[in-house]
Amino acid sequence: MSKVKTSFFCQNCGTQYAKWQGQCNACKEWNTIAEEIIQKQDKVAWKSEPTPTSKAPKPLKINEIDSTQEVRMDTTDSELNRVLGGGLVPGSLTLLGGEPGIGKSTLLLQVSLKLPYKTLYVSGEESQKQIKMRAERITPNSDNCYILTETKTQNIFKQIETIQPEVVIIDSIQTLHTDYIESTAGSISQIRETTAELIKFAKESNIPVILIGHITKDGNIAGPKILEHMVDTVLQFEGDRNHIYRILRSLKNRFGSTSELGIYEMLGSGLREVSNPSEILISHKDEELSGTAIATTLEGMRPLMIEIQSLVSTAVYGTPQRSTTGYNAKRLNMILAVLEKRAGFRLGAKDVFLNVTGGISVDDPAIDLAVVAAILSSNEDIPVGKGFCFAGEVGLSGEIRPVNRVDQRIQEAEKLGFDTIFVSKYNKIALKNTGIKIELVAKIEDVASILFG
Repeated sequence: MSKVKTSFFCQNCGTQYAKWQGQCNACKEWNTIAEEIIQKQDKVAWKSEPTPTSKAPKPLKINEIDSTQEVRMDTTDSELNRVLGGGLVPGSLTLLGGEPGIGKSTLLLQVSLKLPYKTLYVSGEESQKQIKMRAERITPNSDNCYILTETKTQNIFKQIETIQPEVVIIDSIQTLHTDYIESTAGSISQIRETTAELIKFAKESNIPVILIGHITKDGNIAGPKILEHMVDTVLQFEGDRNHIYRILRSLKNRFGSTSELGIYEMLGSGLREVSNPSEILISHKDEELSGTAIATTLEGMRPLMIEIQSLVSTAVYGTPQRSTTGYNAKRLNMILAVLEKRAGFRLGAKDVFLNVTGGISVDDPAIDLAVVAAILSSNEDIPVGKGFCFAGEVGLSGEIRPVNRVDQRIQEAEKLGFDTIFVSKYNKIALKNTGIKIELVAKIEDVASILFG
């Protein structure tokens, strides 16, 4: 048996120190450094001993490497497939994080029940009866899903050798512990060591592993930052627990785009995939109201139609308020300055409130034109027509700048039944014979004169 070794780790960011100190040099937090035992005995990890037939890898010329597309495993969930880049890659490690109660376990249990592959769902937080009760609400019958309640990695690997699953789901990584590290489950060293064992297992067996990760009060995934570096894909499950919609984002993906978005609706029978997000992002109202405008935006390869709401009112106090939800506050101040300086609208003494409906945050500059239309609509108290939508970036000189992939935005607006789309006259549009009227505008004044005469 080797000598017991200890070290000091920051419990907030995972930085390692040779001795204790009051403040962490990396994250500047106080009293977060604690001593942990990092080695208890000689390690015998997942099949760590090389087999007689195993060969050491040899370097290859880059043009000799097989470049055929990696075969992906269909999860039967179109939204999850989109965010992952087409499905699960064999041998990959995926980390799913999110707020408590947001639906992480429900999502992965639902996926594991519907997968056409033999799946082992390992839970360290719930009993088998609890999982069975939730599973009956989602899918009454499943012959491919095995439930194991265990937190010790050595026992989990024994069951994996017995069952021979094709997919492994761990709920959650913070509950696992290994015999080779003598510290509590959820500590820095335990998370790092158990993740390393799972990575070794996934790469050697070519079986995909999905981990659920807790998050801190700041919204970051709990544990050392190296955890996110070690895994192949990091997914974030977002949403307000008081609302029924959930958004799945990709923060890191070695096998696909990181800008894709998946949207779900939380129901009593599980999570429903929302294939047409515009149904939840655009309010359905009978009468026209001032202060609303529809923008076309892109999340990854997916075009979305979102509703921008604005309220412009006379400032009651000396300093006007500028408040935004789902939109950059500094960009709103810039647009208001452009409207004041370049277009002659007197908004300096008025309160301006802006909201992106549906609870999502948008960084796409192409929604600037819709923001302008919503603000002017509220200021003039004249509604924007129901059939109008907008796709354009506003420059500091008041010009409407072109946006990328405008053809895709126009097609989405036409598909959803809009009559007119406002785009920059400097955009190169390849579409011919479209059913939607394309209004080409160069300046903010052009938009204002068309909308409000």
